[in-house]
Amino acid sequence: MRFAYTFEAVWKAAQRHLAEHEGVDVGSPKRCIRASRGAGLLTEEEAEDALRMADDRNLVVHIYREGLAQEISARLRRHAEVLDVWLGAMKRSLGNV
Repeated sequence: MRFAYTFEAVWKAAQRHLAEHEGVDVGSPKRCIRASRGAGLLTEEEAEDALRMADDRNLVVHIYREGLAQEISARLRRHAEVLDVWLGAMKRSLGNV
């Protein structure tokens, strides 16, 4: 569940960042990811990874199959890397590095 909460916090931070600093209003995680790509906060590859991460977040709240849980678990390291990059990009764009 830490993954789901962390993803929520980061996409919501990006949503606010985009609204306040880019003038872009987005209402869903996937739109936020696409807008973050457009604003240069994520590369194309990172955006693709983040979209997969959004799919995993949707699945993790309903995991009843061990095999699916293991698949998502195997992707958590990359998910953490992308979240870190996304947060870092927001900080850099604000001059907070």
